[in-house]
Amino acid sequence: MSARRALAALLAAAALAACGRFGNDDAKAGAARRIVSTSKQHTEILYALGADADLVAVDVSSVYPPQARTLPNVGYHRALSLEGMLSARPTLILTGGPGNMGPEPVVRQLESLKIPMKDFDAKATDLASTKALFREMGAYFKRERQADSLAAKLDADMARATAAARQVADTPRVVIVHYGRAMNVYLTILGRSTAGQMVRWAGGRMALDDSGGMRQLTSPEVIAKADPDVILLTDFGYDRLAGRDDILALPGVGATKAARAGRIFRVEENDLVYLGPRTGENVDRLREVIHQPGAPAR
Repeated sequence: MSARRALAALLAAAALAACGRFGNDDAKAGAARRIVSTSKQHTEILYALGADADLVAVDVSSVYPPQARTLPNVGYHRALSLEGMLSARPTLILTGGPGNMGPEPVVRQLESLKIPMKDFDAKATDLASTKALFREMGAYFKRERQADSLAAKLDADMARATAAARQVADTPRVVIVHYGRAMNVYLTILGRSTAGQMVRWAGGRMALDDSGGMRQLTSPEVIAKADPDVILLTDFGYDRLAGRDDILALPGVGATKAARAGRIFRVEENDLVYLGPRTGENVDRLREVIHQPGAPAR
């Protein structure tokens, strides 16, 4: 069977199944039995709540907890595979909010099949709204007690992590370099981002404290002028480079204090770019990373 005919068959099967699906997913909260998550944040919270039994597929960035990696993936959340989505036969798609899913033709096709899509009102932009998201998802999936426990744990973990950060005398200047998979380019994460807040909680400060989320890393002057004490390179971008020479060849990186002192470190993207159940633990680990001495080249 050709790829086009196989996709047509999948579309037909999905359309038939959609006829029996509920139109108001809030009215039947918890009734879904085949969940696809296109949000790494929602994926992690589902597992933390113990509400993952009906999760059948995730997007490629849903890598935590490790169990999520064993599920079929439906592509990157902004470059979803229609065939992958339909193969999962979802009865509910967790979207992660406006702008999180793409490309637009795939989203339109999924909408035309009337597959229920669920976003949550709480956007987890700070600690209060993160706890609100735990509780909103807990209520939706009938895990209220677990949601309260997650919120309490986050408070306790953050208190310990920030107390430890206050004991450190120095405040290293940090630049975060991230590989944008949707654009296939390296980017710098700016100070007014979730990652920037994580660095401040961990006892550092952002060397690029601009407003906005990210800036494309094209001009060497951007990093060289910032001259950070520490450079954090997120996992996917770090791992696609062959080694130290490739890292130092990134625009401006080789001319920095961080490069001379050997203070360029690999960090997990998921630990920095959203707030969730492990945020307090992640802040504490980040404190350890940005305050370690490094290994200068000889």
